[in-house]
Amino acid sequence: MLTEVDRLLVATPDADAAAATWRTVLGAEDIRIEAAPALGARRRIVRAGRSDIEFLEPDGAGPIADALSRRGRAHVWAAGAASPDPAAVAQTARAAGAAVEAEGERTHVTLEIEGAPIRFVISPEAERAPAGRLDFLYEATVLAADQAGAVARIRDAFGLDESVFTTITSEMFGYTGVLTLFRAGQLHRFEVITPIDRDKTMGRYHAREGACFYMGFAEAPDLMDIESRIPAGGVTIDRPEGRRADQTPDQVWIHPPTLGGVMLGVSRPSMAWMWSGHPERVVPV
Repeated sequence: MLTEVDRLLVATPDADAAAATWRTVLGAEDIRIEAAPALGARRRIVRAGRSDIEFLEPDGAGPIADALSRRGRAHVWAAGAASPDPAAVAQTARAAGAAVEAEGERTHVTLEIEGAPIRFVISPEAERAPAGRLDFLYEATVLAADQAGAVARIRDAFGLDESVFTTITSEMFGYTGVLTLFRAGQLHRFEVITPIDRDKTMGRYHAREGACFYMGFAEAPDLMDIESRIPAGGVTIDRPEGRRADQTPDQVWIHPPTLGGVMLGVSRPSMAWMWSGHPERVVPV
């Protein structure tokens, strides 16, 4: 029922400043500014590739003000996915015990994972003119200690087919994970990861924040261009040993201060298949 990750929603004390970072680094384009009364927020939307990033700034009491008070900093508040039938998604999620609330054509789905609200927004499928240096988002990552439990909650809420899920392990970042792929042969998914090294950045983050969204991942055609626009110290670069500095990295991780509170991984085209079940699809450099 889900077809693609289509947006990230970011709680921020300053939506204008956060959006400016995406314009500078990723060439994102402004879409609109509007009130989000159900969230007690002002919403500023930018387009990055074919995906939307919604910056939510409190304009009074409400869920966004509460989230910022609790976390103390800008962060990914929710992840969004598109569906040809959001009403059917809502029905499935409600039957699985999720909290479901309508907002116009969209549906907010909240899962309780390890005592924390993990929020998703389901929108109707839509064609979007691409903008900037990204192609599209394809992943939103949830941190959870009980990996199997979190995966089951997401699977059941969205009616996903577990037979197309795949697992991932990273010694570099110290975690194991499951990619809850929406459809066979497509990259789009929610990722559930569990830190196994408490001394690494992800382990420390989870120890401090508990279950939560950690980051998003996107694909882009020119990582060299993006790399050149990131301030020193604002990015981690995966350029394999032996590859020249004037050749593309395989992926980069843009640090949260660089993008208004969002950790964003960006991979070169086809590279994500290396850990998504079809390494034979990766085009060599």
